[in-house]
Amino acid sequence: MIIPMEVNGAKLSFILDSGVNKPLLFSLSDQDSIQLNNVSEITIKGLGEGEPLKALRSRGNVFELKNIRNFNQQLYVVLDKSMNFSPTLGIPIHGIIGYDLFRDFVVDINYNTKVIKFYDPQYYKPKPSKKSQTLPISIVKNKSYLQGKVALNGKKDIPVKLLVDTGSSDAVWLFKDSIRGIGIPEKYYDDFLGKGLNGDIFGKRTKLNNITIGDFVLNDAKAAFPNMASFSAVKDLGDRNGSVGGEVLKRFNIVFNYPKNEITLRKNGGFNKPFHYNMSGIELQHNGLRYIAERIADSRGVVKNDEEAFGNVQILLENRTRLSLVPEIVVSGIRAGSPAAEAGLKEGDVVLAVNGKRIHEYKLQEIMKMINEREGKKIRLLIERYNKDLLFSFVLKEVFK
Repeated sequence: MIIPMEVNGAKLSFILDSGVNKPLLFSLSDQDSIQLNNVSEITIKGLGEGEPLKALRSRGNVFELKNIRNFNQQLYVVLDKSMNFSPTLGIPIHGIIGYDLFRDFVVDINYNTKVIKFYDPQYYKPKPSKKSQTLPISIVKNKSYLQGKVALNGKKDIPVKLLVDTGSSDAVWLFKDSIRGIGIPEKYYDDFLGKGLNGDIFGKRTKLNNITIGDFVLNDAKAAFPNMASFSAVKDLGDRNGSVGGEVLKRFNIVFNYPKNEITLRKNGGFNKPFHYNMSGIELQHNGLRYIAERIADSRGVVKNDEEAFGNVQILLENRTRLSLVPEIVVSGIRAGSPAAEAGLKEGDVVLAVNGKRIHEYKLQEIMKMINEREGKKIRLLIERYNKDLLFSFVLKEVFK
């Protein structure tokens, strides 16, 4: 979930992340102009196996989201340029914001319509519905936790306390706990799970028989067991057993009501959709811009500049050739033993087309869906390697067979 936010008059884009405390700014470029107030240098720690990061703490900043204003907002600015989610998500991201919005408002998230509404808690009146369920949440150190149950390894209804993490694109993370019976199933594969504040997070990807939240049951739910070295900066996990992220949460329309310590869930049209797995074994990301040349039917000057994308500038030349500045999509990671690895693809390969479709016409998430659509589908990737175009083919395989 990406929301527009003005910080001291500068227009920026933030991930709405219920798993973060104070707002974070990062990956600011030379083109981003923002004035910060009352600045001091600090060191911050987060998830990941890297070293703590140097950052700036700034107080007294003005945050604006439409008609919502905070004239005394504290924030942190990460100075490490490697902290950058924009290439992975495919759109410019400048920061993360979480608790301060959830604390002050009732937050209504409709994943179907992609609309977020913020209500003043004093005047919020919930709409009664037989299809929705309101559950208690606990707020601990400015983060929300939800009780649920999981079934795995032949054991049913294992109670779990999960961090509600709207900033995670994953489904369920679990921590091994032999006393509770939370163990890694026999069928799993090692995988890259995501980026944390202090580096990449790896773990074992698997699936659950089901996860139950309130009266809602999701079968064959995607899950992962992260390497606990990534949590070294977390001094005390308490009785937390893991987290629940976007791939589960997006199956509901959700109302977060922190002032009343409750959350309301109503399943939407995506509730019964199968969970997405990376069957190809490829991770993709943006890697700047590149020019492409295309023949066209007629020629008429300069066409457009789409400010919402990375580039997409088009110029028409007199010889009926169109030069377009488009995002460059590269292979950023390959899982060992995957179909892509066996076909010979390598990190750094520039992806030009998928099954004959030129990928510069698609968003990054759409391209990932194209190369992981269904088991048994044949994928043909046209890539550029050392200025040569090469064609690779492989067949998508069910990851747990």
